[in-house]
This record gives sequence, C-alpha cells and structure tokens, in this order.
Amino acid sequence: THEVVRAGKRIELSRKEHEVLVFLMRNAGKVLTRDRILEALWGYDFQPASNVVDVYIRSLRQKVDDPHSVKLLETVRGSGYRMRLLS
Repeated sequence: THEVVRAGKRIELSRKEHEVLVFLMRNAGKVLTRDRILEALWGYDFQPASNVVDVYIRSLRQKVDDPHSVKLLETVRGSGYRMRLLS
C-alpha cells in the first residue's frame, strides 16, 4: 500500500516516494548525495542535473515531517540528505 504510520496516523505515499523513504531509512544517519539517490533508485542513465530527488524529498517532507515538531528528513547543505536517527 506504500503507507507509513507516524504518531498513529497513516500516511499514503506513491510507489517512488515509498522507495525514497525506505532508501533513506535503510541508510539512516548517513549523508546521501543526490547522485547516490539517483543511482540507487533511478539508475545510472538518469540525468544527474535533474531535480527529481529534491522534488521527492519536498513531497516526503510535506507528508511525513510537516505535521510534526520533530523533523526526520534533514538537508545537509552542500552534500545531500540524511534521515535523522532518533535516540
């Protein structure tokens, strides 16, 4: 169903949003460059100058992070994105 649950609320995601979220979760705590995410989820022949990763991250933030005070998706300026580890 490509849904996640946060704070007891179900969040419906598209197939690709789900793939991006799962990839970030599997690599939680690691900074992932846009190129690394593109290679892993779209393949090597995808245009590296594309902003598709940014678009999906923005969409995930709206669905997963915006309603909550604790943000899970972090931008590491000049490097990429990271899923925050919660202690």
